Order: sequence, then C-alpha cells, then structure tokens
Amino acid sequence: MKLLVSPSSIDEAKYCLDADIIDVKRPAEGSLGANFPWVIREIKRMAGSTPVSAAIGDYRPTPGNASLAAYGAACAGADFVKIGLMFSDKQAAKEVIEGVVRAVKEPFPEKTVVIAGYSDFERLGAISPFDISPLAAECGADFSMIDTGMKDGKSTFEFMDKTVLSEFTDLNRSLGIGTALAGSLKFADIPVLKEIDPEIIGVRGMVCGGDRSTMVQEELVKKAIQMVR
Repeated sequence: MKLLVSPSSIDEAKYCLDADIIDVKRPAEGSLGANFPWVIREIKRMAGSTPVSAAIGDYRPTPGNASLAAYGAACAGADFVKIGLMFSDKQAAKEVIEGVVRAVKEPFPEKTVVIAGYSDFERLGAISPFDISPLAAECGADFSMIDTGMKDGKSTFEFMDKTVLSEFTDLNRSLGIGTALAGSLKFADIPVLKEIDPEIIGVRGMVCGGDRSTMVQEELVKKAIQMVR
C-alpha cells in the first residue's frame, strides 16, 4: 500500500517529498480541484524520481473539456492523471473515460490514468464507484478510486464500511486495475486500510491536522509515512 499526499502549493510540496506519490491539487476548486500547470511542472522538478499525480477536476459529462485537461496535466509532467466523475449517466461516463485515456495514453503510454468516483455518490446524485470500475477497465484506465465528493469533514468510512471497500478493491483486482482510496481519512483508519489493502491511499486533511483548507504539516506527513510503511 502506497501513500499519496496532496499538497496544494509548491511550498507545501517541500514537506511531501518522502511520500510514495505527490498529488497536485487545488482544494479551493473542489474535491479533485485542478491546480495550475506551472505548479505541476515545478513540483515534478522538485520530486525527482518520486511520481507526481495531478487532479484535473470533478467533471460533469463534458468529454472534450476533460480530455484536454488530462492532456494538459500529462504535458505538465504528471505521471498520474486523476479525474472525478460528478454525474450519474453510465454512457456519458464511458465517453469521458475513453477521452481521458486516449488523451493521456496516445502521447504518453507510460502514464497512469485514475478514474475517481465518490463514496458519498448517493447524496451527490453521481455514478457509483462500483459502476465506474468496469468502465475504467474496459476503456484502458489503470486505477479506479473512491474519494468523498462533498468536503464537509465526513469520511469515506461514514458512507462505505470495511466490507464494502474490500469488495471494491477485490472487484478492481478481478478487472486487472488498481485501487486508490481517499476521503477525509484519519490516522486511526490506517490499520483498517492496511487490511483492505488497496494499492494507494490518498490523504490531505490527515496531514493538515484535520482541516484540508489549512497547510500541510511536515511532522504529520512523517507520521503518516511511518504508519503506512
């Protein structure tokens, strides 16, 4: 299980360089809010051999917008390109996923595409992560992810328990894709997450002292790294 840490700025990224994956996002623009390409470029330069992920947004069914954003993130240096699907239509989801995968994989076949759904999909009126995974696998994406879409302090574990998250992880393995879990995770969740055993867990609020809108704290990043490894 690898630890992905999400700084929102170049200054915060300095505290995240020992994480397994550095994830560039802009929390002010949503759960998977996109940051600026120059921020991705600079964090990629700082990260050296550590992989860099970039969120491109929580999308409505706009495959052209999503594809262009995915291509931009990949060109800026992201090794992982991550998109959230904030709508319910399965056919539209397939079109968005197909576009994003093609936009990234045609020029950069070595790069990784992550398709995210939300643990709180019911209150968002969005597609279930369990419906996203087969589409992600069919379209050639590499990971299916669960996060929280509404950032109100509620954890993924308040919407999906260990059994459901284990079923999601097992589904993805059966489809030949990886699993990433995130969504207001806490230090106390790490032992359970190790039992679920996704390939990646993603954190921000955990290493900000519980409030994702504040700064990443270096000592909390170190604590998370020690607990995961």
